[in-house]
Amino acid sequence: MLTIVANIVAFPDKAELVKTELLKLIDTTRAEAGCVQYDLHQDNDNPAHFLFFENWESRALWQDHMGNQHLKDYLAATEGAVAEFTVNEMTRIG
Repeated sequence: MLTIVANIVAFPDKAELVKTELLKLIDTTRAEAGCVQYDLHQDNDNPAHFLFFENWESRALWQDHMGNQHLKDYLAATEGAVAEFTVNEMTRIG
């Protein structure tokens, strides 16, 4: 099992655009092979900060997800709107 923690920080004036585009990813991704959990969160104090908490059956299946068209569409739609993006690949240890 692979856990992904993805932080997306939009420019403040682009937060609603980024949120709208992130929400579009959820149903398609949850239907993908290997997706166990795919939850989007928004920071209570900074509405421009979003976090995906994901669990995948394997790194290979997550890598398949990363190459899918809906992620390419998201990147095109949010070009210039995201100030910071980090991804951590993690393993549950407890």
